[in-house]
Amino acid sequence: MQRAIHIFPEFENMNVIEEVRQKYDPLQGIVPPHITLVFPFESEMTSAQLERQVRETLVGVSSFPIQLKGITATLDNYLFLNVKKGNDNIIDLHDRLYSGPLAGLMSRRHTYTPHVTVGKVKNETELQTALIETKSFTLSFDTIVTKVTSEIIESNGNSTIEFIVSLS
Repeated sequence: MQRAIHIFPEFENMNVIEEVRQKYDPLQGIVPPHITLVFPFESEMTSAQLERQVRETLVGVSSFPIQLKGITATLDNYLFLNVKKGNDNIIDLHDRLYSGPLAGLMSRRHTYTPHVTVGKVKNETELQTALIETKSFTLSFDTIVTKVTSEIIESNGNSTIEFIVSLS
């Protein structure tokens, strides 16, 4: 079964993010805006085993504020809403979670950059258009991260919550 571990931030102005995603993100409506901590992986671990691992890994980790602002693009045509505050805390969660049984799953081909994906376009032309259209997107999105969520990714791409671990 395929799983992933995320932060599902809750912003007062979430509708603005969803408006951008509706235009550019094929996963809009399938999975809510999220910051991925552990990228999709296959595992034979039971839900109880994975939850125990995540809980043990996050012992002593407290809630923390984050702020997201500004849309940028990647070389492979993704649009990211960037983390401006709380970046180090999120990287710490990512690093902690990729320990123990999940250690072998971490890709060393990519540098981890916390973000919310707000789009994926087909080519450079669409990417340039999206960057022009989102240039004036300057709103700030602020919240407190209080929990980490494991999801099961269904074969149709839909997401089902497996468990939630609250931060202390």
